Amino acid sequence: MQRRAWGGLTPPGPHRSAWITGYAIGGAVVAVVVTLVSTVLAYAQSIGSEAPKINTALQDAERNTEPLGALRTTIEDADAIVAGLQRGRARLGG
Repeated sequence: MQRRAWGGLTPPGPHRSAWITGYAIGGAVVAVVVTLVSTVLAYAQSIGSEAPKINTALQDAERNTEPLGALRTTIEDADAIVAGLQRGRARLGG
């Protein structure tokens, strides 16, 4: 093995370019992975910062739509009133 000026060892002969190619490919793969992970983490932080706003909006929607639960009672009462009016009309001959 040959000793480089900075003290590292490299294999002798034609395989030296294969090592360089391998390091270059490895470096490129690491760079791509770091880029993708950074992107995912940025999206996660964005979602995390919006979550309290979304939760507040959902709680407001729940509070604003609670009265709709009483709508069934209102419909039943209206049906009873309409039925009573129809009976009254029928008794009056109309």
